Formats: sequence, structure tokens, C-alpha cells
Amino acid sequence: MNDRSALRPRLLAVLGAALLLTSCSRADGDDHRPTDGRTSRWGKGLGASEASAFMQLEVPKNATEVKGAVQINPQEDIYLLSFVTDDKTAVGVAEDLRPEKPLRVRNENPPSSTELFGHLGLAEPQSNKDVRWAGVCPPCVGDSRRTEIQWIEIHVLELAAGTTRVYLQAF
Repeated sequence: MNDRSALRPRLLAVLGAALLLTSCSRADGDDHRPTDGRTSRWGKGLGASEASAFMQLEVPKNATEVKGAVQINPQEDIYLLSFVTDDKTAVGVAEDLRPEKPLRVRNENPPSSTELFGHLGLAEPQSNKDVRWAGVCPPCVGDSRRTEIQWIEIHVLELAAGTTRVYLQAF
């Protein structure tokens, strides 16, 4: 075996590594996705208007404390929206999402908290045992307004008399 034959596997490994490294870099530097495929970050300047636009949901005119954010992720972004309104309006927002089951209190242990709404300065909705929730896959229920959304989850938490906080999460 000559010296050239021995160098060929090393050369191919070095070229492969160089190709892999250059293929992971962005040409224009403007893509909002992380290049390493493992990190998430909060979108700067992305808030309630971007979240409600993605969800194809109009924030009720009487809503207060409107907050929103977008978490940029390697595979799918997560859109958060929260506001305070009256219970009737909150239930109407939930019904407009067309879930297969109406708002209900979870009987089983809630899923582990993901700490998403903490970014908005809010307690996670699952941390309250009286929160009502519903989830829906818009394409699965034929909601043509939301064909780009894979899942929307809504949590509705009664606050003081006559007020309810709505939490929406979509991806």
C-alpha cells in the first residue's frame, strides 16, 4: 500500500467535515432558525399581533392585558397569546377553534409545565387545578382558516368575578 492510498481516507474525512460545516452556515445570514439544530430563542419584536395573525384569531375588543411572543425553534415555532376578557367571550374564543370536546377541567395530572408563559410574566396555566382547556388540530377538523397550524391549545382561567384569562399556544 503506497502513501497516497493511506492518505485517501483521511483526505475524504477532512473534505466531508468541511462540507458538513459549510452546509450548515447561512448564505444570507437572515434565516431566523438556529444553525445548530438544538437551540431555541424568543423572537425579538414578535408579540401579540404576530401570534394572533398566525392563529388567525382576532383578540376581542374588550380584552385587556394582551401579551404575546414567538419562540423560534429548530423545527417549529411556538406562538403564545394571552389576554383577559369576560368568561362568555373566552368560551366563544374556545368554541371558534372548533375543538372536538368543549372546554373542560383535566381530571388527570396536567402535563409537565414547559415554562413558556413565564416568558410573558404569567404563571403557566397548567399550574392552576381549576383551569379549563381544550386542544385542536385545525386541519383534522377541517378548519380552512388555520391550515398552517398543526395544534392550538387554549386554557381559560377564571380570575376575579367577571374576568377570565385566556392562554393560547399554537404551532
